[in-house]
Amino acid sequence: MGTMMRIGLTGGIAAGKSTVAARLKQLGALHIDYDALAHQIVEPGGVALPQIVAEFGPDTLLADGTMNRPWIADHVFGANAAPGARERLDAIEHPLIYAEAARLEHEHPEAAIIIHDIPLLAEVIDDIPFAFDHIVTVEAPVCMRLDRMVEERGMSLEQAEARIRHQSSEEERRAIADIVIDSTHPLPEMLAQVGEIYAGWCAGR
Repeated sequence: MGTMMRIGLTGGIAAGKSTVAARLKQLGALHIDYDALAHQIVEPGGVALPQIVAEFGPDTLLADGTMNRPWIADHVFGANAAPGARERLDAIEHPLIYAEAARLEHEHPEAAIIIHDIPLLAEVIDDIPFAFDHIVTVEAPVCMRLDRMVEERGMSLEQAEARIRHQSSEEERRAIADIVIDSTHPLPEMLAQVGEIYAGWCAGR
């Protein structure tokens, strides 16, 4: 029996990463979803919320005790953001997300292949406390991703373009990846490629 294999999975927004992640999970991989962890730690009772309130003030909370996401979006990510605001938020959230990911790994010693699903992997690759056996990025042309975001997610074109601008570029993701999945291929073809990649990982353990 081989050792555990850790895979980093990334990709541009609306490029098809979630489809690839779902297929890998079906094939038997343990899937650690960093977006889900990021939401979990800022829910009421979450470990990050008191620290965010202490750092940014009471305006970060709504009356019901949940995070004031519009305020955060404006004052941390938007035009009114103070210099360094995003870095201050990341400094709170990222270590807590990494700790939760490590806990999930430890809870599943039986897992042969573990997928760390990280949209912003290219941005945090130098700081993340995990070493990856392989890094996969899922890519599609910007025009296709914009269409998907408008048609499938109900965003305006301006909102979709802003989301893409705030992510790493395709070139930056390709630079850290050793496997690139092109999601412009027909879905059955792409899923077959994912299956072949997974089989290769299993054989190589």
